Amino acid sequence: MALRQGEPVFVISVAARLLEMHPQTLRKYEREGLIAPSRTTGNLRLYSDRDIERLRQVKYLVEERGLNLAGVQLALELTRRLRDARERTTRDLGAGRAADAPAVIDEFDRLLAVLGVIEERRSL
Repeated sequence: MALRQGEPVFVISVAARLLEMHPQTLRKYEREGLIAPSRTTGNLRLYSDRDIERLRQVKYLVEERGLNLAGVQLALELTRRLRDARERTTRDLGAGRAADAPAVIDEFDRLLAVLGVIEERRSL
């Protein structure tokens, strides 16, 4: 059986190793509402690829940008809204509604890079 994108596959110890974080930090982030891993019937936490990606962003925002957890909450909400807006804009601009589609999409990508979601592209 093939795993689907976002399907929980990592127990907390494996997730912690992948992220180079202490398992207690992952538990703290869960208590703070930054992440909501799935649970087995035995109540073990299971982290999906999407959870790992989100935790990498949290780690980046805390360690590289110096945000506290309230700031991280705000950044995660902004990330969600920017991704939604980027998706809508890509769909609308892709339908030929504007000639400057690449510039608009590039700006969304720059904003998402500031939030640690994607790597910033360097101009050549």
